[in-house]
Amino acid sequence: MTSYEIVRRAVEFERPERIPIRFAALDVDDTHWAGVGPAAGWQASQPNADEWGCVWETPPEGSGIVNMGQPTGHPLSSLDRMDEIRWPDPADDARYELAAHDLEGAGDKYVVAGCGFTFFERMHFLHGMPELFVDMHERRADVHEFADRVLEYPIGVAREIGKRFRGRVHGFGMTDDWGTQQAAFLSLPMWREFFKDRYRRLFDAIHDAGMHAWMHSCGHVNEVIGEWIDCGLDVVNLQQPRNLGIEEIGRRYRGRICFESLCDIQATLPRGDAHAIREEAALLLDRWGTPDGGFVLSDYGDGAAIGVPDETKRLMLDAFIELGAPGLGV
Repeated sequence: MTSYEIVRRAVEFERPERIPIRFAALDVDDTHWAGVGPAAGWQASQPNADEWGCVWETPPEGSGIVNMGQPTGHPLSSLDRMDEIRWPDPADDARYELAAHDLEGAGDKYVVAGCGFTFFERMHFLHGMPELFVDMHERRADVHEFADRVLEYPIGVAREIGKRFRGRVHGFGMTDDWGTQQAAFLSLPMWREFFKDRYRRLFDAIHDAGMHAWMHSCGHVNEVIGEWIDCGLDVVNLQQPRNLGIEEIGRRYRGRICFESLCDIQATLPRGDAHAIREEAALLLDRWGTPDGGFVLSDYGDGAAIGVPDETKRLMLDAFIELGAPGLGV
């Protein structure tokens, strides 16, 4: 089987011959990324500003802290100013020049594209998280309008990818962190009011464009996973399986969605214990995977940020290859 076919079969529960692997840090990857770039002529309005006007603060050089930072400049200070925001155009031709170039090196791999911070994250990056939560109670109609405006961009990008690269891009990747260490940010009734139908519209647009929908989310999102399944999400990337509860998640959702995961990036990998890593790899494959598929091994991209050297990553990769991807030969 080609890498594309192995991933597709895992996502669709059609018995791949081994588990797919996304481990670019160690040059083992069944997938290939096709980027979506900025609009033609875009330039940052100020240092560390993104295309939406959000200004990012990153740890100072030499601090020993390695991460992507966080947005501290929120351009939409009030929802009264929505008409003043320059909303990015998903149909800008320049965005897709990078994807066209990246596709030249895809070979027989499963290709994933996307637009990064997609929906909820983009809303609170623009408006501020406390402000967004307050307005969900005090200005509900305005938040519904705000959500629709933000959603236009990822839906538009998915449609453009479908028009320009149908059959050559297979998955649409996105991120939306939805939880603290203890629970989701919102109650389910509130989540359903503002987000459920809109996620369904987004996933429908991705499917209509001929792609699977892939989402990363950190935090204790145990309840939200079921909502995403109802909306049509195909693959969920979860990097804290111990926090979620491996047995609980497997009992509730095994066979209903494809999991993209790895040994826990907080509780297991930083310890570097080879025996614990192997035990957890076996447990994940047993409780989250099925004989028909439903599991993708995925590296945490930035090992330095969580104190995990490449030697520990190799321990994990070797365990998963032995247990779930025999014959890979790496």
